[in-house]
Amino acid sequence: MKKKLKVVTIGGGSSYTPELVEGFIKRYDEFPLTELWLVDIEAGKEKMMIVGEMAKRMVKAAEIDCEIHLTLNRKEALRDADFVTTQLRVGLLDARILDERIPLSHGLIGQETNGAGGIFKALRTIPVILDIVEDMKTLCPNAWLINFTNPAGMVTEAVLRYGNWDKVVGLCNIPVNAVVEEAELLEEDPEKLFFHFAGINHLHWHTVVDSTGKDRTDELIEKMYGAGNAKSIVANIKDNELVFEQVENLHMVPCPYHNYYYYTDKMLAEELADFEVHGTRAEKVKQIEKELFDLYKDPNLDYKPKQLAERGGARYSDAACETITSIYNDKRTVMTVSTKNNGTITDLPVDSAVEVTCILTGKGPIPYNFGSFHPKERGLLQLMKAMEQLTIEAAVTGDTGTLIQAFTMNPLITSGDTAKKVMDELLAAHKEYLPNFFNKAK
Repeated sequence: MKKKLKVVTIGGGSSYTPELVEGFIKRYDEFPLTELWLVDIEAGKEKMMIVGEMAKRMVKAAEIDCEIHLTLNRKEALRDADFVTTQLRVGLLDARILDERIPLSHGLIGQETNGAGGIFKALRTIPVILDIVEDMKTLCPNAWLINFTNPAGMVTEAVLRYGNWDKVVGLCNIPVNAVVEEAELLEEDPEKLFFHFAGINHLHWHTVVDSTGKDRTDELIEKMYGAGNAKSIVANIKDNELVFEQVENLHMVPCPYHNYYYYTDKMLAEELADFEVHGTRAEKVKQIEKELFDLYKDPNLDYKPKQLAERGGARYSDAACETITSIYNDKRTVMTVSTKNNGTITDLPVDSAVEVTCILTGKGPIPYNFGSFHPKERGLLQLMKAMEQLTIEAAVTGDTGTLIQAFTMNPLITSGDTAKKVMDELLAAHKEYLPNFFNKAK
């Protein structure tokens, strides 16, 4: 009799779910999934039903023996799960619109995972993820939590530090996309290159070595940032050309999100100009999602449509499936994930979450050692890690004093007065989703 393999996806009504299903179908010989439970809340029920029916069509077309279950009952779904994936958005896209609109209205970067918007996404998300972890402790104590809910690094650290749950892996599609697209630039097979990433989620650097042991990093930097070559691998970041001399001097390739810190004024000017004409990125995503779900309703659609790549999270779910398959089979796939530091980066706390290149084993990620950064990377990295830790503490405690410290420390929030105004406005806007700040005993 085939062993039952159960995966639970919380936020099952996400537009990314078809990619997740496709990933499991592709790996069915390695990971013979028998039950996939899609879980959502009442507000996401309609989307879950649409995407769930499509998932059933995909499984049927692939002729694999896997049952798809749709439920609003999280506890029912979690019982005896082997893996739990989280792809949820507390407050849905309307909350993201506020995260972007409110800072922009005060002349600050308005972005989903960076600056004030990123902080508030963490504040709404972390308590919900920690509740899920508490359920897992009793209902599926041996399960792995595979998180690609943003901000992925802060969520992963919250689970490690406050959830006391070590079986967690945080995922982001940025390193995955970088490996594929940069290998093309170098005209090499990605399998024959070793990409060494180190840093934290949305603030990492990496080098690349080929199969002969030759360091190809400087060659890659020339192809990426030399005159006229700049091209972003992130849908919501334009092709901002970093100063070639700066990147050349790093001898490491920076994450695209570094644009927000290296060229804040330029990024803000572009965001404000785009905002005036087209609204926020979240409003664009909402329209893309509407179009996707109109496609998903087609009773003849039984495969992932190419339009999903426009959503901005290409290869996210495929990375989750590969992570799960590698842990299940002790496959030892090399991937970049968020995991406990444990001395991998000596500049950061041992118990913090870092985003680093790892070998994914049956016992979880084993990071490749990195060591210490040069001051030109270290200063920003340590500042951002401290900001993250204050944000996580604020999310757990609901303490506004801690929150204002995180706000004023964040490089994208420019002054104390503006920080307080934006913070108070976002607190009021998201009150429904911030019980730790508003439901305290008097």
